[in-house]
Amino acid sequence: MQSIYSPSSPSSSSSQQVTEVHEHAKQTYRIAMVSDFFYPNMGGVEMHLYQLSQCLIKRGNKVIIITHEYNHRQGVRYLTNGLKVYYLPHVPFYNQNTFPTLLLSFPVIREILIRENINIVHCHQAFSTLAHECILIGRTMGYKVCFTDHSLFGFADASSIHMNKVLKFSLSDISHVICVSNTSKENTVLRAQIDPSLVSVIPNAVDAEIFTPDPSARDPNKITIVIMSRLVYRKGIDLVIDVIPIICKRFPTAHFIIGGDGPKRVGLEQMREKHQLHDRVELLGAVQHAAVRSVLVRGDIFINSSLTEAFCIAIVEAAACGLMVVSTKVGGVPEVLPPHMIKLAEPNSEDLAEKLCEAIAMVKTVDPYKLHQEVKSMYNWDDVAERTETVYNRMNEQSDVSFMTRLRRHNSCGVVAGKINIMLATLAYLIYSFMEWYKPRDEIDKAIDFPNEEYSKKIKKGKS
Repeated sequence: MQSIYSPSSPSSSSSQQVTEVHEHAKQTYRIAMVSDFFYPNMGGVEMHLYQLSQCLIKRGNKVIIITHEYNHRQGVRYLTNGLKVYYLPHVPFYNQNTFPTLLLSFPVIREILIRENINIVHCHQAFSTLAHECILIGRTMGYKVCFTDHSLFGFADASSIHMNKVLKFSLSDISHVICVSNTSKENTVLRAQIDPSLVSVIPNAVDAEIFTPDPSARDPNKITIVIMSRLVYRKGIDLVIDVIPIICKRFPTAHFIIGGDGPKRVGLEQMREKHQLHDRVELLGAVQHAAVRSVLVRGDIFINSSLTEAFCIAIVEAAACGLMVVSTKVGGVPEVLPPHMIKLAEPNSEDLAEKLCEAIAMVKTVDPYKLHQEVKSMYNWDDVAERTETVYNRMNEQSDVSFMTRLRRHNSCGVVAGKINIMLATLAYLIYSFMEWYKPRDEIDKAIDFPNEEYSKKIKKGKS
């Protein structure tokens, strides 16, 4: 089974253009990142938002985050380097998603965008209700709007059909789309039926300064296999439940460390009880992101058993810590790491167990520091930020479109859906026009920018 790894050479010409050096002088932007998923919730999307925002700030841009409240965390908060976060008073109702407000959030979002003098709205994740609403609000207000898709969807089940319709409406009037892998791009283009030239591929990355190897943390008398994942069906935990007894029977020194929580934890506990593996299967429960590295460095091998994955940043973090990776061959995973770093298995327990056996046979020959250096050279957030800026430059060069052009785009979504989309877009435009009359933008106080230069100088002075 062969990897088709290609992290820096996207297949399409539009994706290749993202990596080109822009001809014009560097321009800075004032960006609003929007998603239902952000700190203190932790995951791939949340880390992408945070790391990308930090690198964009370092490159001279202003970045704010708009998300919903978390555990009564409301209002404005500041994170590292003056990253400003607006926690809107919207209570999540399912899987950290807010309930659709049907433009009731328009007034507060409009005020934030005007107050912060934003010129780019960048929304993340197809699951995010807030992101979809902000795409419509941003385009109604005349902003250039970018969307990053972090997930893969099917085409047959009811939930996928529903989400694909919503995505088709949202992206029918988008300025540009970013996907994290070539597989994700193909999936998004098919689901949303958009022009492939409007879609670019920019992969995720890893902070190689944090995820470093530490061979001294490993137990030389054991083969330690680490799994760090949400314990849900989509992450293939049922496969893990089948594989662990097979590996423990075949390799007496095999030891499993499982970090994460979710409904499938019960199945793991039952498997451990049934096969009497209490001393060989360690369940850590939920692990804070700051502690992930300390768990990874204890292992020799990392398993990703996902049934669907657009990129999988977890395997990059594991490889950066010097672990050999075994993963299911799904979605964009084959694009992430070169063949000598990863063993790819079909998403079934037999093949996953076979590839894990192959990895165990060769794991002692792997140089963790060499793996780390390779990952460090392939993935870094500064490169992601630079390529994202190139997308912003291309968006900025696009000419503004009239309201009637936007309506024609929405009408292309279907005979019935198109008319519904036109009604929503028209309603949004009427609400926006009323608010411009009721509370003109001139009456909205402008926010004071965080003094990043002075802050950076003080930090450097304190370190010295």
